[in-house]
Amino acid sequence: MVAPLTSHEPATGTLLWQGEAGDVDAEVERAQAAWPRWAAQPIAYRIETLRRFVNVVRKHEDALVDLIARETGKPLWDARGEVAAVMGKVDVSIAAYSERTGQKRLDAAMGARQSVRHKPHGVMAVLGPYNFPAHLPNGHIVPALLAGNAIVFKPSEKTPAVGEMLVKLYHEAGVPMDAVRLLLGGADHGKALAAHPQVGGILFTGSAQTGLAINRQFAAQPGKILALEMGGNNPVVVWDTPEINAAAVLVVQSAFLSAGQRCTAASRLIVKESLADTLIAEIKKLADRLIVDHPHADPTPYMGPVIDNPTADGLTESFLWLMSNGGRPIKHMVRPKKGLPFISPSIIDVTAITERPDVELFGPLLQVIRVETFEQAIAEANNSRYGLSAALIGGSPDQYNQFWANVRAGIINWNRPTNGASSAAPFGGVGISGNHRPSAYYAADYCAYPVASAEIETPRATIGVGLKDIDISAMGD
Repeated sequence: MVAPLTSHEPATGTLLWQGEAGDVDAEVERAQAAWPRWAAQPIAYRIETLRRFVNVVRKHEDALVDLIARETGKPLWDARGEVAAVMGKVDVSIAAYSERTGQKRLDAAMGARQSVRHKPHGVMAVLGPYNFPAHLPNGHIVPALLAGNAIVFKPSEKTPAVGEMLVKLYHEAGVPMDAVRLLLGGADHGKALAAHPQVGGILFTGSAQTGLAINRQFAAQPGKILALEMGGNNPVVVWDTPEINAAAVLVVQSAFLSAGQRCTAASRLIVKESLADTLIAEIKKLADRLIVDHPHADPTPYMGPVIDNPTADGLTESFLWLMSNGGRPIKHMVRPKKGLPFISPSIIDVTAITERPDVELFGPLLQVIRVETFEQAIAEANNSRYGLSAALIGGSPDQYNQFWANVRAGIINWNRPTNGASSAAPFGGVGISGNHRPSAYYAADYCAYPVASAEIETPRATIGVGLKDIDISAMGD
């Protein structure tokens, strides 16, 4: 007998949800049968359907906020921001569809027209993460539906309840039942879905390890579109600034928002040596004040737990490894609640470690690196295979221009946190952070492919060169 799937609240350990794993072939077949009819609907119909989805989400907003908070452990205010992003995605996607994949017509010779239009890929597999279990998959699903695709959505096995509710909301809004299918299951289900021959595209958000495996798997299959968002080892650089308090706030926001479980979270603080002691003291003072508690706690917490105990154990082991290999603890990582994945925000100076691990530490663990020159700061920021997000705090306009020009990242901010990117801009990175298929406003680019056409109502054609003369004498009477 196959064991049921379960989901537990990380903040309490309470069983939240239980269900059965899905059938990959059955779900893909239903989506495959549905997408031509969905694609044949006028774009105005698809837009109106997704506008109804916004109204449906708004009607169930409190329930969705509560479910996200319970299943991820994030505070209610953080979960409410996620649901607002789910609703905001529709207008952003409609504007992007029109701007980036709209129909164009150009004049051509002999009275013909040149047309550029876009077609959907067919069935798209969406593989969602646990840190934003509604917003991030929704960021793929909405633009893919607008373009006329059908969806098979596999949520993270750590957040199936939110995935299930999200699909119900699409259906309540009038998206056909078979145009968005829910596939529950673990990693094997994700692999089987991605490999299914009727899937025309894979839209993935998750770890670099899994994203690279997908990329290798389909290297010889250019017919499948891959959009891979694979996280980061993001730097925040603090340079000359009199605003030490503001700089500390920006660093704390970058490193510890959502318990550090954002792909844009800052893992590395690179700071000018002459500022380091003053800045670090201010950061520690602020980090010591952060409330870490369950989502519904009073007073309101800044952070909840990380997603589960294995994740918390891995972060604790990473902190101990850094400390054992030359790192100097500034704020120790503490597990305040036995048996639950709560972790205090932690800070460690790793300047003395000559070979720092280039990994995504997906949690509230900030590594400090001291440097003497701005050129060293840029070199250290680029000392990573990742390239998602980077921020400069302080510095002059010329230094920001130098930073922007030389740092390898898809998101580069000045005097703002590394996280909190706008949905009205492209979202993606370079290196092993992505495969040059940015999402958010540019998601329209991978949800449909362009078709160029030369069109004329009556056939007209001549060949003016390279023909033999006609031998009239050989022609009969």
